[in-house]
Amino acid sequence: MIKVEHLTKYYGDFLAVSDLSFEIEEGHVYGFLGPNGAGKTTTMNIMTGCLSATSGRVEVGGHDIFEEAEQAKKLIGYLPEQPPLYMNETPAEYLRFVGEAKGLRGDELRAQIDRVIGQVRIEAVRDRRISALSKGYKQRVGIAQALLGNPKVIILDEPTVGLDPIQIIEIRDLIRELGREHTVILSSHILSEVQAICEKILIIAHGKLVAFDTPDKLERSLLSANEITFTTDAKADVVRGLLAKVDHLTDVELEEREDGLLSARLKTDSKDIYAVSRQLFFAFAEEDQPLLELNLKKASLEDIFIELTESGGEDQTGDGTTPEEREDEAV
Repeated sequence: MIKVEHLTKYYGDFLAVSDLSFEIEEGHVYGFLGPNGAGKTTTMNIMTGCLSATSGRVEVGGHDIFEEAEQAKKLIGYLPEQPPLYMNETPAEYLRFVGEAKGLRGDELRAQIDRVIGQVRIEAVRDRRISALSKGYKQRVGIAQALLGNPKVIILDEPTVGLDPIQIIEIRDLIRELGREHTVILSSHILSEVQAICEKILIIAHGKLVAFDTPDKLERSLLSANEITFTTDAKADVVRGLLAKVDHLTDVELEEREDGLLSARLKTDSKDIYAVSRQLFFAFAEEDQPLLELNLKKASLEDIFIELTESGGEDQTGDGTTPEEREDEAV
């Protein structure tokens, strides 16, 4: 459905997107993850034809987004992070304007307005001024405009930012429903949100794709138990001697507690955490030293996300804004 090939974007001397390639298939909900400033919004603006690329190409439904912009854009509905709403209009008036801009007229326009209003469930506020609506309803109006024209692909940039917990749940449910009829690309830096909604996850850092797979496969391929904790009443020097016999330990922290026990936290680079814990257990047993507690801690998706994207979201220009933010301010 969407093919991105060797996409690169510079803002002056700043490389925002670096030789990015991936392919979006039809009929899935995709999560596009990355820290702030990683290049997500730049990539989405290029994919939707709102921004030019320094090099590379994007195809939507077989149409080049730069060479066949009109045909490609008809296949895309886009909700930017800041919904492009006219606050003095009602949702019905605003959607009529957007529909006409998309080439809809007459009965078809009225039918599509009624359809998208029903889809996003804003019937009760269709004739209220947008400025008087809650943030959640404004987001729904923004999603409704993206649905006009019945595009095959819906791209949503941070659709739940600034919403309260109830509104977030409602928008997530709406996105799941949209995924039954459209290919949906959801951009976010909130891992739990993408994990809750999406069938496939792309993770971007430094403008590069660092992971792309289903949540389950990402967990199996990237996540392994890498931390062991235990409690013992052995003395610290005895414990250090025993741990010297255990292979693949990369970090050891010991804490002498007020109750006379000793707590330890170990990190390992071994892929077989059970082999390491087995070796630890027998090292203590051979010296007749007790292990009162022994636990294996599995890294979370959040841990992996941080590891993959570490320092990827920071702009180095010194003013605290990303090139994307500076371009938005300049428009």
